[in-house]
Amino acid sequence: QVQLVESGGGLVQPGGSLRLSCAASGFAFSRYSMSWYRQAPGKERELVASITAGSTTDYADSVKGRCIISRDNTKNFIYLQMNSLKPEDTAVYYCNLALGSLNYWGQGTQVTVSS
Repeated sequence: QVQLVESGGGLVQPGGSLRLSCAASGFAFSRYSMSWYRQAPGKERELVASITAGSTTDYADSVKGRCIISRDNTKNFIYLQMNSLKPEDTAVYYCNLALGSLNYWGQGTQVTVSS
């Protein structure tokens, strides 16, 4: 079965950096687009970044220029490098696989940006 496991979150000061990782298994990883979402308390889950099987990337306007999504098809990992972090980046970050109408999610990793 599909399994997505996020890691790399933590507490960081404004302006700092983090690299989130998602370990994927249970499907043909290299054939599918993958995404990072985030959800802050009281808010809906929102798309942060996505990467296609061909490594084409897309970003939410709120993180464009500060975040880079990448994938390693030999290890079945996706990453989100986050730089110049802001307090409004505070959220639980989730790895996502969308297969038609089905969505698969990891358990999430907490990112807190605070001074």
